Amino acid sequence: MPWWFVLIWSTGFIVAKYGMPNAEPLTFLALRFGGTLLVMLPIALLTGTPWPRRRAMVGQVAPGGRTELTARTALTERAGSADAVGPIDWTLIAHLAVSGTLIQAVYLGGVWAAIKHGAPAGLAALVVGIQPLLTALFARVVGEPVSRRQWLGLLCGFAGVGLVVANKVGVRGIGVGPVALCVLSLLAITAGTLYQKRFCAHFDLRVGTLVQFGAAFAVTLPAAWVLETMQVRWNAQMIGALVWSVLALSIGAISLLFLLIRQGAATKVSSLMYLTPPTTAVMAWLLFGETLSPLSAAGMVVAALGVALVIERRTMPAASSP
Repeated sequence: MPWWFVLIWSTGFIVAKYGMPNAEPLTFLALRFGGTLLVMLPIALLTGTPWPRRRAMVGQVAPGGRTELTARTALTERAGSADAVGPIDWTLIAHLAVSGTLIQAVYLGGVWAAIKHGAPAGLAALVVGIQPLLTALFARVVGEPVSRRQWLGLLCGFAGVGLVVANKVGVRGIGVGPVALCVLSLLAITAGTLYQKRFCAHFDLRVGTLVQFGAAFAVTLPAAWVLETMQVRWNAQMIGALVWSVLALSIGAISLLFLLIRQGAATKVSSLMYLTPPTTAVMAWLLFGETLSPLSAAGMVVAALGVALVIERRTMPAASSP
């Protein structure tokens, strides 16, 4: 699952290369988020998607005729089943909306807008590439201490990303605005990952997709209306980029990200982002004939080594029986 996530997630920059000339960034993202809702809403309705439920207090008659209240937990994944009790959990839905706004609207909007306004893709990748390190700094917020080996892996991975994008950074002549947008994206993806791990790691994927992309759409569409012309040049490249963005990125890759956040430590999940620039570089080499220098190749090896150090599982020796 992690490798499928990296492979699909890495196509995001390829999609930007095809979509950016045909639509402004926020306009494209609004279409992407809206398209995701159009696909997921019928699926949710046809499959009878259960909404998350809160704990409810159920009365039980104790010995002596006294009524006691006991809590029954309606697990999110089983909400709507015979065991589900209580009203809809609007708190969880609000948490999903917050994390969706950060991860989808702010992160993607910031990166795309930064590139549109002159930030080299390499610079954007390098700034956002700090995310695993930043996530590790605050990992204790979600109860995940980071070992020395993992810190070494995080530093190694970031060095690898730097080598991969070294010849594409080109900061000369770049204004403060694009750099600030890259930093905003970095903070958004970091905060969104930790927030989701802390407050809403467990939920039905159909509900999560609807809520998160609904929140992202509600934020992005008005922003595009105010800040952009919202003109779209419809052609084969634009349609292909939009369809891939909806089906592969917004539904496929994000669902995998949700599962990874639910099952793994935030630091380990974030470290996978180190593999995105190397994978994208290989895709750009294959699709567009972009140069793949020996320095970039070395950076791929270093980044892969860093991720291996972060996610490697060390088995503890079994305790001897008394």
